[in-house]
Amino acid sequence: MPPTARSLGDHLREWRQRRRMSQLDLALEAEISQRHLSFIESGRSTPSREMLLHLAERLGVPLRDRNPLLLAAGFAPVFAERRLDDPALEPARRAIDRVLKGHEPYPAIAIDRHWTLVAANAAIAPLLEAVADPFLLEPPVNVLRLSLHPQGLAPHIINLSEWRAHLLDRLRQQISVSGDPVLEKLLKELLSYPAPKDAGEPHTDLAGIAVPLQLSTKTGRLSFISTTTVFGTPVDITLSELAIETLFPADEETAAILRGHLAN
Repeated sequence: MPPTARSLGDHLREWRQRRRMSQLDLALEAEISQRHLSFIESGRSTPSREMLLHLAERLGVPLRDRNPLLLAAGFAPVFAERRLDDPALEPARRAIDRVLKGHEPYPAIAIDRHWTLVAANAAIAPLLEAVADPFLLEPPVNVLRLSLHPQGLAPHIINLSEWRAHLLDRLRQQISVSGDPVLEKLLKELLSYPAPKDAGEPHTDLAGIAVPLQLSTKTGRLSFISTTTVFGTPVDITLSELAIETLFPADEETAAILRGHLAN
């Protein structure tokens, strides 16, 4: 093994510690003995491919990071990573398009693991008319940057403080789960943007059920609640990292304005 290569034990230990699990915690979760797990981490025992994938599942290791575990143990990678326009992913792409189209007249987008815009429905365009810097709309569009940049949507988000806190919390949680350095860099960038004067104040949630997104537009004030949809049982890395973000009107006034947008 080259001096710079990391052992299987190093990989497992890092993920276990990232999940704040002791060897006993993971052993109980995986229904194996702590001694067996200790031997795997120390290199005294080599797990089967099935056992290694079982441990990765119990640790919640993203599919992208399961292949390095397999390689470290001497197994071939299991999970493919295809472009979304690959013919093999055509059924998934059609499903995404149907979800986005079916959500109209309400906005919906599909994003990848780095919050890069993959697809959007027609209801998104009217929300972006007030973006001051056209560079933010040039592909690849990063949705978090577009939302919080002072030349993006930020000046038009009425409850910017709580929406910013909500997005940053989500990003921090994603970093905690994945350890992705690209997301860490993105978080640092977003934190460098000017913070609202009331940043850090408690959230004022929507009737106790959600943090709303409230936008000021030329056609009026829009209020949304958001939901996130992911593929349930993906075995492809690309699909496992895709999410569909849908915005629903939080009041009838918003619904009426959006129906008017579609009619025009």
